[in-house]
Amino acid sequence: MTASTRRARVRAPELVGRGWLNTGGEQITLADLRGKITLLDFWTFCCINCLHVLDELRPLEAEFADVLVTIGVHSPKFAHEADPDALAAAVERYEVHHPVLDDPELVTWQAYAVKAWPTLVLVDPEGYVVHVAAGEGHAEALRRVITELVAEHEAKGTLHRGDGPYVPPPAPETALRFPAKVVALPDSLLVSDSAHHSLVELRGDGDGGEGSLLRRIGSGTRGRADGAPDEASFSEPSGLAVLPPEVAARVGYDVVVADTVNHLLRGVRLADGHVTTVAGTGQQWRDGEDAGPALAVDLTSPWDVAWWEPAGGVVVAMAGNHTLGLFDPVAGTVRRFAGTTVEGLRDGAAEEAFFAQTSGLAVVGDRLWLADSETSALRWVEPSAEGGFTVRTAVGTGLFDFGHRDGPADQALLQHPLGVAALPDGSVAVCDTYNGAVRRYDPETREVSTLAGDLAEPSGAVLVDGELVVVASAAHRLERPVPPGVTARLVAGAAHQVRRPSSDLAPGEVELAVVFTPPPGQKLDERYGPSTRLEVTCSPPELLVEGAGVDTALTRRLVVSDTVAEGVLHVVAQAASCDDDPAVEHPVCRLTRQDWGVPVRVVSSGPRRLALVMGGLDDSGL
Repeated sequence: MTASTRRARVRAPELVGRGWLNTGGEQITLADLRGKITLLDFWTFCCINCLHVLDELRPLEAEFADVLVTIGVHSPKFAHEADPDALAAAVERYEVHHPVLDDPELVTWQAYAVKAWPTLVLVDPEGYVVHVAAGEGHAEALRRVITELVAEHEAKGTLHRGDGPYVPPPAPETALRFPAKVVALPDSLLVSDSAHHSLVELRGDGDGGEGSLLRRIGSGTRGRADGAPDEASFSEPSGLAVLPPEVAARVGYDVVVADTVNHLLRGVRLADGHVTTVAGTGQQWRDGEDAGPALAVDLTSPWDVAWWEPAGGVVVAMAGNHTLGLFDPVAGTVRRFAGTTVEGLRDGAAEEAFFAQTSGLAVVGDRLWLADSETSALRWVEPSAEGGFTVRTAVGTGLFDFGHRDGPADQALLQHPLGVAALPDGSVAVCDTYNGAVRRYDPETREVSTLAGDLAEPSGAVLVDGELVVVASAAHRLERPVPPGVTARLVAGAAHQVRRPSSDLAPGEVELAVVFTPPPGQKLDERYGPSTRLEVTCSPPELLVEGAGVDTALTRRLVVSDTVAEGVLHVVAQAASCDDDPAVEHPVCRLTRQDWGVPVRVVSSGPRRLALVMGGLDDSGL
């Protein structure tokens, strides 16, 4: 029996939502899952950490195929994610091979007291919640808990082996499948064909149909092999950057590819399509060193890349930890260029700025423009007078505000943009992905307008002979919706906020407790000092009178202001644990890390304790 099972016996709430995917049209209840170990994965398809977890769970699903049923509970953040067709596309795009409950009203989310994407909940074969884990990096902990549950319930006779309720949908056939980004070559276009795990070169006037394909680079199967075009492999490649000719001549490749799910940068030689790994180890960065020889440094979900002369290299949108990296192809090094790994929106010196899943990069003049998707923001980086770099925001206010509204930039709203591109007049085109639109920002007037709409999740764009070529990712093709001389229009759309329920807190003293129980067979690693770390910030800063900052304890005394009605607590926690076997000289150690952005409402009758579960169970159960 696991430690978490001994602490509490909480009956799992029923699974309630709008409908199901990947079940062949069947509804699933907890009674249907009795006798199986059930893993609920609360996710939303905009969230990079959720996408990491999908990949982490694949080996577990294979290992315990006859006893474990994974259920994805899709709890949307953005309005677009509540669209059932958009969810169905995302389930296909990310190769989700388990049933998914569509929970647009967050009914099941609230029943399980979830406070963060992603959150994992284990339910035993008798229908009791036995383990909760927020964030990513929990695969080994889950493996240990599941192994104990298998032994326990096999002995009790309550474990039933056999197939689960997953029914695969029919496989679609299109030349491109969820393409991500596009760049212009001298006489053609190069597209990252993400769901086909390859790159495709198209005719310059092509749209991605079969007749426009010139060649494919990559075998089309998920992998990380280098070599010739038919031998090399990628895993959901995204961003593309063409190197200056003089740099390409020195390094032996012409294009840098953000090989997102492999956590790698790849180099492509256009003369023969040969692919080489140029940065990353293939392991996802969790903590520690993020600078050094390019092939010795872990990366985390590089989403886009752009050559930027002021930085002297390829800037990398490191969506996985909310930073920008810098890859020097000549020196063969990589380092952090901007950001702290805290998810949010904060301007200033590059090394102190907060980003939120940066997903698109473009150079316009001496500025590097970026789409910060989780804050629905358009931002830029520019050289500072002091010799460093400064980050500024043109459009966007934070993690919880979005919409489709044009006009003055300080009032305009985007919804999860994934791409940016330079326009001939020095303005910036924004692929406003979840609004299905291309927007225009004019740096001179600081006005936002809409260039085109009714696009299927535009995710990248490039200017070709004055015409904007847009990747319509969910339509599996390229569109040319913005010809030269097009007139922008203004949209007076509504503002939206993330509908995630707020946590009520009382003003004054409040206890913040991050719950972490090491997985079975492990203990906290105290060999070199404290094994835990807790960082607390908030927006607005006035929300907390005391308690912000960094310390080693996972419990913190906060003093909540009585003059601020609401805000967001940003909490980043981590814990190091190692195998608890004194006979092992070099135990296996793991770092668990999670960040929360908790909407808070300050009310006089609110509780004086906020518990966030990183691993295990809170004393109160869920």
